[in-house]
Amino acid sequence: MTSPRTHPPTAGVDLYWLPLGGRPGDRGEGGGPLVRWSGRAYEAGCARHEHRQPCDLYHSALLVRLDGHVHALEMAPAWDVNGRGPGVVATGPVGARRLGRSVLFRYEVRCRVDATIPDVAGAVDSPRRVSSDRRAARTLLDLVPSFPTATWGRDELTTGEMWNSNSLVAWLLLGSGHDTGAIAPPPGGRAPGWSAGLAVASRSRAR
Repeated sequence: MTSPRTHPPTAGVDLYWLPLGGRPGDRGEGGGPLVRWSGRAYEAGCARHEHRQPCDLYHSALLVRLDGHVHALEMAPAWDVNGRGPGVVATGPVGARRLGRSVLFRYEVRCRVDATIPDVAGAVDSPRRVSSDRRAARTLLDLVPSFPTATWGRDELTTGEMWNSNSLVAWLLLGSGHDTGAIAPPPGGRAPGWSAGLAVASRSRAR
């Protein structure tokens, strides 16, 4: 994986790290102040429990370039009006299965063609080119509809970590054969849910 830089629109998979909740003033996929504040409270609790300093929290998204098109891949709250539109591949519940009947407690897996990622201007240490291989990019896109729509914020798949947007990106990358060993959030940051995605993808590859 190379250092962050601008890439031409050829076949490739680029990873973006976005601050959880976006930066103050952002209005896109990050979820806004509520997500930012709740994320800080969650991380403060984790840090106290683990006897460490709090970290910056990140969620991840992908831009996949293939055959002259750019596919924006992410998982976001269904209530996020800035993200509504074509390209919703799947939906899942947030917090608890029974709550998923309400749009307020539902997430969307989105794969938009010739689109970009809202709040991408606020991405940190990004983009990260994960692959320039055309076959790997195609395999990743073909996997999207098969993503396990477990409950966001819970550990239904018994990985030891919650399921969330980072789980989607990690699951897609490892499941499509990409090398995820060197991928890490920006210095001083954490990406909860990433290990969960890797764990579930590893199970599938082992079958």
